[in-house]
Amino acid sequence: MAGARKGGTPGTLTADDWLQAGYALLATDGMRALKIERLCQQVGATRGSFYWHFTDMDGYRAALVASWNTFLENDRRSLAELESLPPRERLSKMMSALLSPQHWTLERAMREWARSDEVAAANVRAADLRVLLAVAKAYQDYGFSPEEAQLRAESTFAAGIGMLHLVDSTTQLTDSDRQERFLDLMLKK
Repeated sequence: MAGARKGGTPGTLTADDWLQAGYALLATDGMRALKIERLCQQVGATRGSFYWHFTDMDGYRAALVASWNTFLENDRRSLAELESLPPRERLSKMMSALLSPQHWTLERAMREWARSDEVAAANVRAADLRVLLAVAKAYQDYGFSPEEAQLRAESTFAAGIGMLHLVDSTTQLTDSDRQERFLDLMLKK
């Protein structure tokens, strides 16, 4: 992990604890909140603990991007595993995965960061394209024309991005009845 120190860790905090704190701050308070002092408050630790895990703030940001890329790689594998499912079930599982609490925090964080950082923006664009293609393929496999599948995929994706900003907590995202009703609406011919 770029910028992370090697060796034993004092106390109980891990580098991942610091990264999760950064994602939470980005998601709730934006890029300006991503400061060592705020991170220390978020995890209840000292600057020394931060510097035990990271060389500096640039190293920390590099570790955030590396962590995001690892998450995306796992996400790619998950989407590939869903490929064998029937289209409706595939779409339902994609929605559930993309609206999970962990995904919600990471998506909000990275989209906020992407507003002011080109590396983060490129990662978000690449992730968006991959998801859009998978969703459009599921709609096409369901029986929609390529053009109609693309329109429905874009609409589904836009609704998902909107949900990231409309809800105040991850518990609202996990309402499977609403997800299934939305999916029923999008699959009407």
